[in-house]
Amino acid sequence: MNVKFEDMAARNNIIELKDIGQSYDGGQSWIIKGLQLLIEDKPDQGQFIVLLGMSGSGKSTLLRYIAGLQEPTEGQVLINGQPISDKDRVSMVFQQYSSLPWMTVLDNVALGLKYQGVGKKERYERAMDLIELVGLAGHEKKYAQYPALSGGQLQRVAIARSIIANPQIILMDEPFGALDIKTRFQMQDLIINLWHRFHSTIVFVTHDIDEAVYLADDIYIMKSQPSNIIEHIDIDLPLKRDRSTKREAHFTELVQQVEDTMIRVAGIK
Repeated sequence: MNVKFEDMAARNNIIELKDIGQSYDGGQSWIIKGLQLLIEDKPDQGQFIVLLGMSGSGKSTLLRYIAGLQEPTEGQVLINGQPISDKDRVSMVFQQYSSLPWMTVLDNVALGLKYQGVGKKERYERAMDLIELVGLAGHEKKYAQYPALSGGQLQRVAIARSIIANPQIILMDEPFGALDIKTRFQMQDLIINLWHRFHSTIVFVTHDIDEAVYLADDIYIMKSQPSNIIEHIDIDLPLKRDRSTKREAHFTELVQQVEDTMIRVAGIK
């Protein structure tokens, strides 16, 4: 269905992108133009939002706006109704492994708490709790680098580090794109379990339609330049999902719906 923002105006929105435009040549051409996105705040539940679109449609750029890493040429980016500030609890997980290879797994995971001034004993205890939660117990003294850790383990380090300070928003830019299929499935289940535990709002970029449907509450599809969000698909699956969900007829119907929409948006005949 088409995106309609009018009926969301009265709700409390955790993320709001208003009339966003991005130009790198003084307005002669626009990479993004007139983009609107409202993500409703759902306390004690959180949301899992997936952005889909062709390469170059601006998905990663939207994440950078929300993270405060880039400002749009025009428009507003609001978190909880206010311009982004250092007080906003936003974490980001990238596709490329972002752990610091000269530090141990334990020190990597605890890093955010160190910057917050949390004492060593407390931050290590909290970090170990998360290390166990993401399945890395026994690896905490290893350096966070390949080949000491596999690709999947390095992404587990990044995810644990991103949630240790209990962020309100977690941004994930194709975090499983470089993983083998077995590890990717394991990571999908891990992130679902962590979402239900911490109730963050997750904004997730992927090119994998099955993955998008399996993870998402809502999928927003972006068209190519000038980029905009032109479709919103409500993924009406139960919040509690496991691999059996992928065998259900409704899951297959949703995958086909998203695929058909992507084909139409891309202009494929």
